[in-house]
Amino acid sequence: MTSISAALAISHSPTLSFARTSPISTSPFKRTLGCPLKCWAGPSPEVDTEDSKKTSLWGISTSTWCAGLGTLGFLETGYLTYSKLTDSEAFCPVGGGSCSDVLNSDYSFVFGTSQRNRCSYIRFLLILPSVPLPLVGMLAYGLVTLLSLQQTRKHLLNGLGEADARLILLGTTTSMATASAYFVYLLSTTFAGTSCSYCLISAVLSFILFFITVKDFGLEEIQKVVGLQLVIAGIVVSALTNSYTTATQQFSGSNDITLEPYEIKITSKSTPFAISLAKYLRSIGAKMYGAFWCSHCNEQKQMFGREAAKILDYVECFPDGAGKGRKMAKECSAVGIEGFPTWVIKDKVLSGEQELPALAEASGFILADFYPS
Repeated sequence: MTSISAALAISHSPTLSFARTSPISTSPFKRTLGCPLKCWAGPSPEVDTEDSKKTSLWGISTSTWCAGLGTLGFLETGYLTYSKLTDSEAFCPVGGGSCSDVLNSDYSFVFGTSQRNRCSYIRFLLILPSVPLPLVGMLAYGLVTLLSLQQTRKHLLNGLGEADARLILLGTTTSMATASAYFVYLLSTTFAGTSCSYCLISAVLSFILFFITVKDFGLEEIQKVVGLQLVIAGIVVSALTNSYTTATQQFSGSNDITLEPYEIKITSKSTPFAISLAKYLRSIGAKMYGAFWCSHCNEQKQMFGREAAKILDYVECFPDGAGKGRKMAKECSAVGIEGFPTWVIKDKVLSGEQELPALAEASGFILADFYPS
């Protein structure tokens, strides 16, 4: 029995396995089985990414160039806009007085005439807004900068794809280059003989931005949108021409605005110089043409003071009031006045508010003539 039990115990005991473990293969072929393999029928093709399509100039992407130039233009026009809004003189490193004449001319505003140091009857009656031209340029340069940064994957404008940004950038630079060409033409014709460094710098920046944008598109792609560019250029030229033409048209008298004449009291006291200058201006037949509603005319009189202002040969151009059915005095119409005040001194026409020394110089006034030694 004992032998039988022992035999049964042995038959039910766990089977011991002495299997030989194979060593892990270090074959290079087996190590690569875990990596994905690709089979090419020919030579390995070049990877075509968006970065490979971007053009560059001297190793710098065109988007970076546009962003940098746009920032420069934004700073320049921003300074000129500040000068316009604060009614201060912009510093002209080149050109001096002629540069200031251009910057303060009627062409320095769009959809209206310049109101610097003078009042415009058209502005008074039609109540049209005058937009400083540098402000328009500042907005355009700012848009160029944003669109350029958008293309450098800064994603400043959410929801705007790179293709749309490039197309808008092309349209913007096209309009800027067209406007610059328009103003360069005016500078060489209307302002012949003058110099405006700010105008030329802005024009150069606009042209460079335009050519860089065109280069970025390429000849084949630009041919598809050249029609759009021509339309944009035509709209810009038409808008500018219409703006300046409207601003110089004479008032037809059909407006409903009416204003009865009134008199503003002069509170400042006249200096001996102002009194002497007023007497001299009257003696040589110099006249000041103004309007009762013009703030600059009032300021001009305040410069002379109440005593000297009474001596001046002042011509009120709207003695019967202004507005519907009220006409400008014939004496003023004959002079061809475009704004107030207007001085006529020895066949010289000075438009706008003038400093007393400027009037003395224009008239040839010498203070010593009234105070002989």
